[in-house]
Amino acid sequence: MISGQEIKVFSFFSGSGFLDLGFEKAGFRISLVDEFHPSFLEAYQYARAKMGTEPPQYGHHNTDVNEFLGQKKEALGKALADAKSDGSLVGFLGGPPCPDFSVAGKNKGRDGVNGKLSSSYVNLIIAMKPDFFLFENVKGLWRTARHREYFEELKGLLHGAGYATTERLTNALEYGAPQDRDRILLFGVREDVLAQLGDKDISSFPWDRYQKYRLDEIKQLPWPGKEEFRAGSETQCPPGLPEELTVEHWFRENDVENHPNAQDYLIPRAGLAKMQTVQEGDVSRKSYKRLHRWRYSPTVAYGNNEVHLHPYRERRLSAAEAMALQSLPRDFVLPPDMSLTDKFKTVGNGVPFLLAYGIAKTIGDFLAV
Repeated sequence: MISGQEIKVFSFFSGSGFLDLGFEKAGFRISLVDEFHPSFLEAYQYARAKMGTEPPQYGHHNTDVNEFLGQKKEALGKALADAKSDGSLVGFLGGPPCPDFSVAGKNKGRDGVNGKLSSSYVNLIIAMKPDFFLFENVKGLWRTARHREYFEELKGLLHGAGYATTERLTNALEYGAPQDRDRILLFGVREDVLAQLGDKDISSFPWDRYQKYRLDEIKQLPWPGKEEFRAGSETQCPPGLPEELTVEHWFRENDVENHPNAQDYLIPRAGLAKMQTVQEGDVSRKSYKRLHRWRYSPTVAYGNNEVHLHPYRERRLSAAEAMALQSLPRDFVLPPDMSLTDKFKTVGNGVPFLLAYGIAKTIGDFLAV
């Protein structure tokens, strides 16, 4: 950004705001928030109030993003113009719901209800012409052949509207989050804005600037395998491993047993007996995966009957523990009256905080003059 300017963000598909929080902590101002699911938006507001965060200037909106292409288009345009009036750069931030591009989800692609929202988001960008945007989604949109064709079509529309783009398949482990989670990130800047920034070349976008680890090196480390489950046991991290990438490190870092959401966990129908048969570190099955305390977690996902078990407790993970695996600050709290289903759904949908923070800092650096 030009010296003295502020970078503002209009956030869509905001969920409970994990991605937004990364941008806030990196110095961006979240100026507008839109989330369709009422419970998630309430959690967004509750968590920010607990953290003492200033509310967005142009409000919280509980609406379908398509309304900003219809009856709310004029109001959004006015808000965008007002946000830019002091010389600030303004960008759009969004991760449209992704189960239609996920093998573990519906996999309906562009024709699914959620798949169509990716087109809606791109159409919104083209209609409103923010200075820059970030589009976030599951790797299936980028790696699966039939979904990749759709992704390339969306990029073509953005290029035709005057945006230069760059993309990367990014993993949360690279930024120090204790979770093996891939996301495709598409970053775009209007070409006339690039010229104002000193004719920067989007191909030089420094994706790896704030990465702490190389994924291939992390995957090659001698992580512990499966071990007998022992309730209440205590062990030490094996030497030579980056402890900050482990489940147990983040449980301790966030003091999960004393967190306000510590008692928020679901009780599986099969009960205690089935839990006790799963070894610590056995994450090979679709459901009833028991995490290993001295490894990173598989993707934090709690839909489609997935059950993730505590490494050394006879229960499922709590919401506090799930949020720790998303590398959220310990003062991020979900509302006590939010349903357990919605708590785990919003946590599973979210972008790991450290990944969001690292990408936000990278974008901030690139937009600086």
